[in-house]
Amino acid sequence: MKKLIATVAVVLALCVAGAAPASADAPFKFPVHAFSLEQGVFDGTFTVKWFGVENGALVASGVVVGTLVDENGVTTSIYRTVTIPVNLPASASRTGRDVCDILHLELGPLDLDLLGLVVHLDQVVLDIDAVSGSGNLLGNLLCAIVGLLDGSNLGQLANLLTKLIGVLT
Repeated sequence: MKKLIATVAVVLALCVAGAAPASADAPFKFPVHAFSLEQGVFDGTFTVKWFGVENGALVASGVVVGTLVDENGVTTSIYRTVTIPVNLPASASRTGRDVCDILHLELGPLDLDLLGLVVHLDQVVLDIDAVSGSGNLLGNLLCAIVGLLDGSNLGQLANLLTKLIGVLT
């Protein structure tokens, strides 16, 4: 069971680091799927309840709820409170100016049949960066906002994210 919980924790860390929420109605609820040859298959959700700072790192705390089906087909309901680290994006530097990652979006191939009109879209990768420097008003603003994520204001960031949960849920 400990190995499966460790596997679930890794999956949760990936979820909080940038996966899509389970639905727009629950913006801080993420699907979790884990598989272990020794333990079985776990399917459930992780709902973030609050953010905090532990040992100088941003963490998300919440509840994992789901079912574990072992190799014999026995189903066990799981309800656990967990705290996992949150990976923050890093900024890079190009030619002495700060470049801040704003968005990295990857869409897989998409096929649509709209009443006989067939639309095929290949993979799309969208990267948006903000460049700060003299005269780059929008870049400076966006890099300042991203600067909240650089680790120097983790307490404030955790409070803002927790308040955001309250507003959105």
